[in-house]
Formats: sequence, structure tokens, C-alpha cells
Amino acid sequence: MKKNKFTLIDEKGNEVEYDVLFTFESEETNKNYIVYTDNSKDEAGNIRVYASIYYPDEENSPLEPIETDKEWQVIETILSTLQEEIKKKSTKKAEE
Repeated sequence: MKKNKFTLIDEKGNEVEYDVLFTFESEETNKNYIVYTDNSKDEAGNIRVYASIYYPDEENSPLEPIETDKEWQVIETILSTLQEEIKKKSTKKAEE
């Protein structure tokens, strides 16, 4: 994995480059997660974001699917918190 980018092969055999948004370790689940995007948009115009389990100590760590609701809740909470912080910063800048 490059510092903030990596490439995966999709189901059609195409190479797709992803940008790493952030990584974190959850004390709740005792696992490491990577949150990333290919910068494509969904039907509503939102940027698609993906998350997987990864192993930071492995150079070419496999990405494993997140399989429990508890894990998704941890990730969604972090994403929501980050979105709120970004909104506050952009609102603050607009007011200046």
C-alpha cells in the first residue's frame, strides 16, 4: 500500500485506485479498520466510502470484510463525527 493510495482489482478484472480517508484501531472490537473511497458517486450524488478490516503490520495487508453490526456501528459513529466536524469548520469559515 502506498501512503494514501492503493489499488485493487474489481469483480470485472479492472484495476481501481482508492484513496485512504483514514485508519483507526477500535478498542471495542480490538481490530484495525481502513476507510477508503474510489471517489465515485452514488445515485444521490454522495461519494462512495468503503471500510474493511486490515493489518497495519503487514506490508500488503489483505482487506477483510466487516461482518458484524457492532463493527459497522463503530465505523458509522466515527464517520458521522467527522462529517459534523467538517460541517462546523466550513460553517465557521463561511462566517469569517
